[in-house]
Order: sequence, then structure tokens, then C-alpha cells
Amino acid sequence: MDFTFTEEQQAAAEAARAAFAGVTPDGGVPSPAVGIEPVSEDVDRELWLRLAKSDLPGIALAEEYGGSGLDPVAWCLVLREAARVLARVPLLETGAAALAVQRYGSEEQRRRLLPEVAAGRLLLGVAPHGRTGHEPADQAVRAEADGQGGWTLHGVQTAVPHAQVMDRIVVPARGDTGTLLLLVDPHAAGVELRRQVTAHGELAAELVFDGARVDAAAQLGAPAPDAANWLYLRGLLIVGTAALCLGLGEQILRITADYTGKREQFGHPVATFQAVAVQAADRYIDLRAMEVTLWQAAWRIGLIEKGETDTVSEGTGRLPLAADLATAKVWSAEGVRAVAATAQHLHGGMGADLDYPLHRYHAWAKHLELFLGPAPAYEEEIGAILAEHQL
Repeated sequence: MDFTFTEEQQAAAEAARAAFAGVTPDGGVPSPAVGIEPVSEDVDRELWLRLAKSDLPGIALAEEYGGSGLDPVAWCLVLREAARVLARVPLLETGAAALAVQRYGSEEQRRRLLPEVAAGRLLLGVAPHGRTGHEPADQAVRAEADGQGGWTLHGVQTAVPHAQVMDRIVVPARGDTGTLLLLVDPHAAGVELRRQVTAHGELAAELVFDGARVDAAAQLGAPAPDAANWLYLRGLLIVGTAALCLGLGEQILRITADYTGKREQFGHPVATFQAVAVQAADRYIDLRAMEVTLWQAAWRIGLIEKGETDTVSEGTGRLPLAADLATAKVWSAEGVRAVAATAQHLHGGMGADLDYPLHRYHAWAKHLELFLGPAPAYEEEIGAILAEHQL
């Protein structure tokens, strides 16, 4: 097997590195460790426009809609580079939402929305893929038919990233005939935005729907009784977040290697001490496991793009996509936490210095870990899938 990235995918990563050149981890905003307010009231619009000039927001969109025509793997490579500099741009949310529009939206929706996304003029958000309280995200909002072809929404979605500045937000909702994906205006009547701040100091909101009306033009495709549309969108969010975890973890380990290679004790760099080297090596192994499970899940998402159904092929031993997604979540959530914790330990007090970048990476790592959800829950999911298929 050849796991080498294609020339197009490598070109996407190189374009991302060029676009993020010169971007600093602080992003020109205050430290998330200071105060209870968000570090900014908006995303980095200047950087977002720079990315648009490099065709990165639409990297995985079809060329006929202004995109580059690449796949989810290329999109994840761009996200990986974004995490290394803590880029404050909605590449994850807008990218996932745009791909959902491309797959499930009408031709009119695709031609109206996707070129605007690719040009950087339209910001799309997505409700979180975890749980809202005790309910899964796709069960937290109820959609009731209004008799006019539209829907009336009731329920709550929490911790929606940058909801206040998004133009539209893709919200999963449960209807009478299955799971719906709806493009909701966060500033419409019947929608309340309750201000929240994430673990890494970014603006978020709790979306409270109290009779908000959504017309038929905002619906992406038909309701899916088997929630296949939600699995696809949730899968995009998972692999995208896993890509952010990987890029973040790799940069944290790089910072730690640089620091321990220069910091001396007893006349020797601390990196030469066995206790330090072993811990760093363990984290390197974690990163490689994070990487392989990420690309496996992203590849499976790409197969869906090509029209392959999410089934277990007879005699192949291939598990459902849900198994790959759960595995990627386990390794990413556990891995990014372990890498950040070890880095703080090996830095000593320097890791908490607000003039040093590590504490910002630690805050982002905690946010991503919380966004993915607890690893043990997905270990149970993997076990249930293995038991179901008797593997």
C-alpha cells in the first residue's frame, strides 16, 4: 500500500503553509488566561481574506462552485497547518458546513452559497457534534412542520463557535420523519444567542430556539430516517477537529523539543536526560497514532464523497464509518491532552509564562479535547460495534 499524499494534496498543504507564514500564535489578541471575556469579538477577518485569495476556504469544494475540487484529506491538511499557528479562522466550521451544502443542498443552494464561501464572503457555522446536556446534538432541537412547507424549531444547541458572527449555521434537528439539516439565520426571530466563552478564550453562544421559523429553502436535502446526513456532517467535524489536534500536538512537541534542547541543567541540555527523552518519545508515538487514525477516518469520508455507502463489505472485515470516527476521536482527545500535559511538565514554570506561547497551545488543546468529548465514551462505542459485527 502507498500512503503517500497525492501531488494535489501536498500542494494544498504547501499553499496553507505559505498563507499562514508570519502568523503568530497570539494572533494579536490578549491571552485567554487573562479575564473572563473572549480574546476577540470576531474571527481574524484579515487572515480569512488572505486564505480566500489562496483558495483555501473552498479547498474541498467542486470547481464548478468556485472550489479547488480536492477531497476531505486535503482539507484536513490545511486544518493541520492552521492549528500550528493557532489561526483564529472558521476553516473547520465553514468547511464542514459547505461540504454538507454541497452533498445535501439543492442545486440552487449550491450555486448561491458555495461560491460565496470559496471567495471568503460567507461564514457558515455548525452546531456542535457532541451532546447538548443529556441529549445528542441531533436530538436537541425539535423541528415541527408549520403546514407551509417550512419548520418551527424548539430546543437548545450549546457552545456553537462564533455563532454571533456567522451568516448561517447548519443545525441538526429531529423531525417526524428523520434527522433534518437546516441552514438557520442566528439573528432571526425566535433565536436567542446566549453569550459563552470557550476554554481557549473564543466567542461562542448557546442557541435557544423558541418557535423560530425556517422555510423550505433553508432545508438541506430530505430528512434522513437513518441520520446518514448527520453522520456525514458529524464525520467531517470529527476528522477536521482531529486534524486540528494533530497540528496542535505536533507544534507543541516541536516547541518542547526546542526548549529542552537549549535548557541546561548540570551542564547538559535537559533533552539528553533519559526521563525527559522517554516522555517526549511517548508523546511522539501518540502523535503518530493520532495521525494514522485521522487519515483512516478522512479517507472513509472521502469514499462517501465518491458515492460509497457506509456498509460493512461482505468478506472484507471493514467496519462501519462510525468505528473509524470513534477511533480517531479516542486517539485525538487523549493524545492532544497528553501532549499538552507533558509539554507543561517538561517546561516547568516557563509553561505558565504569559509571554511564552505554550499556555495558549495548552488552552487550545483543552478546548479541542472538550469539543471532541470524553475518550472512554467512544471506547465503549468501538466495543459495541465490534460486538455487533462479532470481531
